[in-house]
Amino acid sequence: MARRKRHGEEHENHERWLVSYADFITLLFAFFVVMYSLSSVNEGKYRILANSLVSAFRSVDINQSAQQIVLPPVAAQPVMQPPTVLTRTPEEQAAEARRQAQVRLMHSMAEQIRRVLEPLAASGQVSVSEGAYGITVEINASVLFSPGESALGPSAAAPLTAVAAVLAEADFPIRVEGHTDSTPINTFRFPSNWELSSARASSVVRLFIDTGVAPARLTAAGYSDQRPLASNDTEEGRGRNRRVTILIESMFPEPEPTEPGRIRARDPMLSILPPAG
Repeated sequence: MARRKRHGEEHENHERWLVSYADFITLLFAFFVVMYSLSSVNEGKYRILANSLVSAFRSVDINQSAQQIVLPPVAAQPVMQPPTVLTRTPEEQAAEARRQAQVRLMHSMAEQIRRVLEPLAASGQVSVSEGAYGITVEINASVLFSPGESALGPSAAAPLTAVAAVLAEADFPIRVEGHTDSTPINTFRFPSNWELSSARASSVVRLFIDTGVAPARLTAAGYSDQRPLASNDTEEGRGRNRRVTILIESMFPEPEPTEPGRIRARDPMLSILPPAG
């Protein structure tokens, strides 16, 4: 006899798999959406970002062909500080103005001395030069003195008087130096070249004083043969060494050196003008 179904027994659902399948399809769709969104990243921006990160952390660079090029480590460069410009006080500006006026006066005196001594300079007997310490005038002794004598000759008065007239207009200190060659001298007046060189310098100083140069500005010095310009082994060299040097000394000091990395504002000429020619 067949069994009768119990009353109220639920009907079995054979379509429950559709729920799981729908969930699976939904997840698969979401996965493809995510993959598509990742594939649409801007390739140019991604390459720039990748290059920057790789260069920063691994010291390498990636070129356009995606090949890695190893770069050497870059040494840190020191930071250069811009120089600080020093401004001058009114007192410093006034002192600089006075110094520049003296520079111009010194240069003008050098040009005047060149003009009055031009005939002797053309023959090589006189040279005039300018430097950091002032004006230097070299006069060959043969123009001023007879051999072994300290008295100025007749031909020496005119050029020295012209030079003295130029020097009398300024107040720069003047040092006159006498120089001889190494040939010894031994006379009643000049036991050695020291006395001869000093006497010759003194003769020039006396002429300058007679022409109007203030005595307080003048100094005479004799150096014998201790400061030669050329070798005393030849007659030509000994002739060059027999000379009188007139040094017009600059009274203005050189500007103080600036500190490293610091410059002055508007600092024109730092020394007197260079030699002409």
